[in-house]
Amino acid sequence: MDSELAAIAATGATTLVSLMVTDSWTRARELVGRFLSRTGSDAAAIADLDNARTQLLAAEAAEDEQAASDVRTHWHARLQPLLEAGSLTSDDLRVLLTSLQQLAATSATRQGTVHNSVNGGVQHSPVIQSGRITGLTFHVHHPPSDGH
Repeated sequence: MDSELAAIAATGATTLVSLMVTDSWTRARELVGRFLSRTGSDAAAIADLDNARTQLLAAEAAEDEQAASDVRTHWHARLQPLLEAGSLTSDDLRVLLTSLQQLAATSATRQGTVHNSVNGGVQHSPVIQSGRITGLTFHVHHPPSDGH
């Protein structure tokens, strides 16, 4: 396999694996499932996708980067023989990769749990948590005091 095809297969595997832990996984699974069925891959390919996702989610929960790397390597190894055997062309793989990359670009990744705690008494103004806020102005109106 030439280096361009190897790079496409590696990028495809990496993109696929990254989508396994996103909200877009169902769509990615459909795309790859249709792609694999066109290449003559058996029905076990979908089960393999689901198994890889389960392994990846467990690796993520355990913060096991080696296990996540193993899943990427496995899918790279699944794509290479299809290219080498001529079951698919580099154009076929490029189309799949483009679809997966578009999906990844629009995908919202899984969010972790957020717990906020405000201490120090009663808050009489907004309390906001954010990664970045720009151009925000608060106008706080104080009730008139009754002079007592």
